[in-house]
Amino acid sequence: MVNEQQIEYGFIGDLTRLKYTNRPDIRDRAALEANFRQKFEALNRVTLSDAEFSRLRDEIVNPDVFQASKTLRQQNTFTREDGTPLHYTLVNLKDWCKNDFEVVNQLRINTANSHHRYDVLLLLNGLPLVQIELKTLQVSPRVAMQQIVNYKADPGNGYTNTLLCFVQLFIVSNRSSTYYFANNRPEHFSFSADEQFLPVYQYAAEDNRKITQLGVFAEMFLA
Repeated sequence: MVNEQQIEYGFIGDLTRLKYTNRPDIRDRAALEANFRQKFEALNRVTLSDAEFSRLRDEIVNPDVFQASKTLRQQNTFTREDGTPLHYTLVNLKDWCKNDFEVVNQLRINTANSHHRYDVLLLLNGLPLVQIELKTLQVSPRVAMQQIVNYKADPGNGYTNTLLCFVQLFIVSNRSSTYYFANNRPEHFSFSADEQFLPVYQYAAEDNRKITQLGVFAEMFLA
């Protein structure tokens, strides 16, 4: 019997072989934000004061997933303490290979109303862009979908008031069955037994053969 922890450990091993950097030191909100700050300053060749970083963080965190996606994909402007503008990006838009790709697991985001823990998150320059929820073989991936929907429905959840607002994609798997679906606005997460809350996909090869095994999916989809 393989438990969730063993599945998670093996999956992280797959990701490190795909050149993701494993960051077991990032387990809470403070560590996540500190890592993002380091990546932001390196990418934009700037050193921010603590007050500037706090204000920048508050400016980019947006409960509207589409607004957060726009911020992620474009050049933005931030006014520094001395009044000068800082033109910045959150990712290297020209040379994707120069971005930092990391994996964290068992991250707990504490907000006023929420203490959710996330199985695996993929970070791009310190921003969590992909959330993966893992279950054992005996558990349907539908349970993980329901868990994500419940997280999204919680008042004050991390998707609205932390860097988790930048999550673009959800992946759920029990190792043999793997599905993915896009992040979306709250009204699109009305979960029903027929999974008619938003489009859910399985990845397929060029011959339309479904790629459902988690390790193969990672090799083909997450590389």
